Amino acid sequence: MATASFNMQSVLAAPSGGLSSRTIRNTNQLFFKRNASVGIIRCMAQDDPIKEDPSLPKASTSAALPQTPPSPPPVSKPKVSTKFGDLLAFSGPAPERINGRLAMVGFVAAIAVELSKGENVFSQISNGGVGWFLGTTVLLTLASMVPLFKGVRAESKSNGFMTSDAELWNGRFAMLGLVALAFTEYVKGGTLV
Repeated sequence: MATASFNMQSVLAAPSGGLSSRTIRNTNQLFFKRNASVGIIRCMAQDDPIKEDPSLPKASTSAALPQTPPSPPPVSKPKVSTKFGDLLAFSGPAPERINGRLAMVGFVAAIAVELSKGENVFSQISNGGVGWFLGTTVLLTLASMVPLFKGVRAESKSNGFMTSDAELWNGRFAMLGLVALAFTEYVKGGTLV
């Protein structure tokens, strides 16, 4: 240990930067001489055939059962929270879905009333639209929350063409469409169509 430490000190303190071929060769010789037995043991272990321990009972090869790989543990579904606070949390399952559903109904209703009566969104709201908005909000919120309180998520019921991801994207586009409709009518000063 002291020799290796002395060699390292001499390498670092040498005026030529310490990395001469002689210094590296001397350091390698010391290192390999010191650890030579490890290499021999390793080689002997690799070259020897496996020997059985005579103290262990021998197993019959004819009676041995075929080895099957262990099966992976079953993947359990993560438990979903049914707490009111968790469902309506910012990253919970309810807010974006409920807002998207309301926006889809609101966008279609706003365009339908605009085409039939010629009223813009702001006049629709002021002429009795608040009552319809509140009623629709309560109905869709309750209808969306009941399955969530039972632990059923929209992702578990989606398959085929009508998936939960499609509903989320349609809701996002409807939210943007409703805001764009109101903004366009405000800037234009009248109905869109």
